[in-house]
Amino acid sequence: MEPAKIYDSYTEEDYYNLPDDVRAELIYGKFYDMASPNRIHQEIVSFCIKNIGNYIDSKEGACKIYPGPFAVKLFNDKKTIVEPDISVICDPNKLTDRGCSGAPDWVIEIVSPSNTTHDYIRKLNLYVKAGVREYWIVDPIEKVVSVYFFEQSPFPISFTFEDRIKVNIYDTLWIDFQDLPL
Repeated sequence: MEPAKIYDSYTEEDYYNLPDDVRAELIYGKFYDMASPNRIHQEIVSFCIKNIGNYIDSKEGACKIYPGPFAVKLFNDKKTIVEPDISVICDPNKLTDRGCSGAPDWVIEIVSPSNTTHDYIRKLNLYVKAGVREYWIVDPIEKVVSVYFFEQSPFPISFTFEDRIKVNIYDTLWIDFQDLPL
């Protein structure tokens, strides 16, 4: 009898050879299917991209913002590639033709009912280990934003969609979720 595998043995080569209509992330050699985003998810992504992009442009900043699908290879292990909903990368040396190689400075994930454990546990642990500076989990059903600023604490601060939230990697950027057009 063959022993049970703890992890599957897929690699980045398998990831890049997925059919175009398959959305999945590769974590420690195992594929995890991704749900197709709904309209509310896309509204939140667009809202955040607009706010962050306008701020970066107004400050003539060097950081780049990328909405998913955008491949982020967190480690050099060839077995972990995630697709955050939003990635902010401030080191241009991390950008490749295929996406990002290394930890983004800031990641935002919008939770869907089918992936709460994935974002709140699995990806949280990956982002901490990889060195992501700030991680936001936006829950459109509960209307809550959990903000992790790992440089100060491993614990999140929770906000609601009624709050104006400070972006910790920038000195003067706030995102006011009351302006979210839902």
